[in-house]
Amino acid sequence: MRILDCDPRHLEAIRAIFNEAIVQTTALYEYHPRTQEAVNAWWEAKRAAGLPLLAAEDEQGRLLGFATYGPFRAYPAYKYTVEHSVYVDARHHGRGIGRHLLEALIEAAQARGCHTLIGVIDAGNAASLALHEKLGFQRCGGLRQAGFKFGRWLDLEFLQLLLPGPEEPVDG
Repeated sequence: MRILDCDPRHLEAIRAIFNEAIVQTTALYEYHPRTQEAVNAWWEAKRAAGLPLLAAEDEQGRLLGFATYGPFRAYPAYKYTVEHSVYVDARHHGRGIGRHLLEALIEAAQARGCHTLIGVIDAGNAASLALHEKLGFQRCGGLRQAGFKFGRWLDLEFLQLLLPGPEEPVDG
């Protein structure tokens, strides 16, 4: 397995991973599968903003999972805080792919001068919560009954990892 930047050849596999998560899990609080056009637009927006979009590939170049981050909130004072996402193809869960992706994403956030990395995780996703805690994330709050999917209310957990951030952060 290797970690590299995503490119257009990954987009169909990214859509398949997103859609499996939407249809089968509470990892995404969405109801309808994403179209290829929506995934393409999402990828273009990531590229235009200069945000990382990392791929985990096997030896044959097949996408095993991906990770990215984006703005936590759209206000200037949050510029050093980002919210991340890590998704692994369900056929490859339990192989350490999510850990490799999250470690690479942490490195990317540090290189960009981010100070706080936020994970917003469904409270029932024990594997993701455990992974984040193993990598030093701390639970910092939650929202009860924040979403409704599969006929039930869903709770969210917020986890954060504090990074060194920029040497001289600035206002504005």
